[in-house]
Amino acid sequence: MELSTVWFLLIAVLWTGYLVLEGFDFGVGMLLGILGRRGARDAAAVEKDRRVMINTIGPVWDGNEVWLLTAGGATFAAFPEWYATLFSGFYLPLFLILVALIVRIVAFEWRGKINDDRWRALADRAIMFGSWLPSVLWGVAFANIVRGVELDANHQYIGGFWALLNPFALLGGATTALLFLTHGAVFLALKSDGEIRTRAGAVAERLAPVTLVVAAAWAIWAQLSYSDAAWTWAAVAVAAVALAALVVTTRARREGQAFVASAVTILAAVVLIFGSLYPDVMPAFDPANSLTVTNASSTDYTLTVMTWVAVILTPLVLVYQGWTYWVFRKRISAAQIPEPVGLTFEQSAAQ
Repeated sequence: MELSTVWFLLIAVLWTGYLVLEGFDFGVGMLLGILGRRGARDAAAVEKDRRVMINTIGPVWDGNEVWLLTAGGATFAAFPEWYATLFSGFYLPLFLILVALIVRIVAFEWRGKINDDRWRALADRAIMFGSWLPSVLWGVAFANIVRGVELDANHQYIGGFWALLNPFALLGGATTALLFLTHGAVFLALKSDGEIRTRAGAVAERLAPVTLVVAAAWAIWAQLSYSDAAWTWAAVAVAAVALAALVVTTRARREGQAFVASAVTILAAVVLIFGSLYPDVMPAFDPANSLTVTNASSTDYTLTVMTWVAVILTPLVLVYQGWTYWVFRKRISAAQIPEPVGLTFEQSAAQ
């Protein structure tokens, strides 16, 4: 197998890791204003519920984002032409994703620094914004890559921003948003206890059938219109079975099995995306202008060095991240959340 093909597969693996792991992070952030709403409860109870939700991903969310950095770095090193075309042509949506991720990171880190309801409400809105926007835009971006874009003979994107907002891409954005939302609800039900666990399970049960319909529509559209490989029907079938299992397991409140089902759905979606692309990495409306694993790749020497580095370091990273999840495997409940200890600022009365 050519090293360029090996690295195409490795990049697919990196995106799988990112979307599965960061997917439930995004889902938890998206649900912050839904499961952590006030209703008839007092502000202190709402705050504890929201802290339970944030603490379920607190030890792991930043490690999950490393998968994105690695996927981007691997693309840059292994397929510089693909990286250049993708990041220049999709500049605005990728810039918006970057801004959303930065806002989200800052909100996570600074939310508890000041013990003030208005401050925490601002941070919560930032977390929700930083979770919803990437969840939609990643789907839009990947759907456009599968569909193909307008490239010139120099492999430059010339379609403009609004061309990216086509019906297939928008359905792709809805698909990833629903997948992550359901994935996050299942993760919360798996990782929390008490009232949040109950509400998260109920939300996951309601979301699963909707996700099944929307994701199935997008996958079948992608397979029929944009995939030349018959074997990718297997990925569609796996996704369908996993989504059906997700509906059944969320209804039965089998949280561990539901989480596996949602993770397998995301994995199958990545297989469908990358399987539909190959041997292209960036298909063009005019096939003569498409970027492929051959004309977009680095030299064999570069790929060889990258392969040895990956062989040595990847197992260490996987062991460390697996250990992190094992250490923080226990459920979290509101009873374990201490009182806020952030800074307070008292305004002196006017003299």
